[in-house]
Amino acid sequence: MSQPSETDIQQIFDRIAPVYDRFNDLLSLGQHRVWKKMSLLWCEPKQGETWLDLCCGSGDMTALLAQKVAPTGQVIGLDFSKELLAIAAIKSQCYLPKIQKCLTWQEGNVLSLPFAENSFDGATLAYGLRNVSNIPRCLAELHRVLKTGARAAILDFHRPSDRLMQAFQSFYLDQIVVPLADRFSMTEEYAYIAPSLARFPIGAEQVNLAKASGFSQATHYAIANGMMGVLVLQK
Repeated sequence: MSQPSETDIQQIFDRIAPVYDRFNDLLSLGQHRVWKKMSLLWCEPKQGETWLDLCCGSGDMTALLAQKVAPTGQVIGLDFSKELLAIAAIKSQCYLPKIQKCLTWQEGNVLSLPFAENSFDGATLAYGLRNVSNIPRCLAELHRVLKTGARAAILDFHRPSDRLMQAFQSFYLDQIVVPLADRFSMTEEYAYIAPSLARFPIGAEQVNLAKASGFSQATHYAIANGMMGVLVLQK
């Protein structure tokens, strides 16, 4: 399968928005929430800081960030899917007032961020880097908008080096993800996961790309038996 265009991916996420949260919970057995919290341990957002959550989706990671920087900090959740942003905004109405006032939702593209240089104390990007059409450009934009010394955590799928885990991952995608997507009439929308993972740079390659984009430090941590990974960056 060829690389989908930005428009193709945007339309996919607009279509899956109504089932996005339910799918994430079912497909990961709720573990994606644990992995997101783990990611924050590596980048350490602090009270009063200003953070950016790229490819924020329905806003789970954005809300976790807001809890860390509240009550005086700010978090912008950015995504190119209007439908997912609408869901994020609705969900945020149930948050505590001190969390709500920290949050801003903004439509935008990670390849051309609508922010000035040196704007943020840190950033997160959960399950989005794999879907961008130009990873080096995305990393360069992230580097541009971060303050000197700022940290970022990028969580996404990873291809395990262990053959047994490779086999399990293939089985999981073919026998769990596809049938579940078919059940929700979303087969086409979720069919892109396996080929996108095959194209996605492994941890060491992500580190090289990040350093080429200007980051002074880059470390990749394999988690979930190598099936997930967190790329931790510092400008």
